[in-house]
Amino acid sequence: MGIFSTIGNLGLGDFDESKILDNDSGAAARRGAAEQKETKSPEELEKEALFDKTYECPICNLTFKTKCVRAGKVRLESKDTDLRPIYNHIDPIKYDVITCEKCGYSALGRYFGKLMNRQIRDISEQIGSKFNGIEPAIQKDIFTYDDAITRYQLALITAMVKKAKNSERAYTCLKYAWVLRGKRQYLAARPEGITLEENRSLYMDERECLKNAYEGFLKAISSETFPIAGMDENTLNYLLADLARRLGKNEDALRLLSMVITSRSASSRMKDEALRLKDMIRESIKNNK
Repeated sequence: MGIFSTIGNLGLGDFDESKILDNDSGAAARRGAAEQKETKSPEELEKEALFDKTYECPICNLTFKTKCVRAGKVRLESKDTDLRPIYNHIDPIKYDVITCEKCGYSALGRYFGKLMNRQIRDISEQIGSKFNGIEPAIQKDIFTYDDAITRYQLALITAMVKKAKNSERAYTCLKYAWVLRGKRQYLAARPEGITLEENRSLYMDERECLKNAYEGFLKAISSETFPIAGMDENTLNYLLADLARRLGKNEDALRLLSMVITSRSASSRMKDEALRLKDMIRESIKNNK
């Protein structure tokens, strides 16, 4: 389908994806509250974790609201090897892109609003003048994965048009890949499951985003100073190693992991993670011989 496959109906179908980082009573009350919480649907729990935050668009000056996640309402449960965080009841990554419903300007929160006059002009001409609009976030209880995918597509297009740094493009691609993975897992967990076609399409789009993230971060290392997308050198080298592994570049992955393992500045926890990933890669190489 392609990572910009659903953007055409918004009037922006001409962007090339190839151009893209205790007492008894108290205990009883707590049990009762916990039982009541457990009976709520995932959608209800997700809705409770959100609030509406106001932004002003730097392109068209529209004041709008979008959905944001309350920090105290989510609990980190685990992480994928490429650092994708997994939380209870909600996937906060769906809400990381801020999108102006009027002109289409979109960016991850850390990059929103940081624009030069040239970028404002280009975004207005190449996106805003063509954009058909999008349903305001204020009218939604939660974002579906499709809502999030549309917003990530817009964020990537915005990054291309404003000629963003490689690190911004790479980081946006990385988070887009995580959302695609989240959708694939969400569909697979349904009673009816996921079709082979849906699974393959989402997997291939995720892989394309990971490839762009990998290549973008490599370029960023040669042209930008750390921290890059909020990551220090050891964290980014570890991330690049796992992206290389996922893309079948095992030798590159092992080289990057060796840099982390031998680094004097890497924490013991980071080195342990690198050693685990190294063992995983070597086991995979051994099994495939």
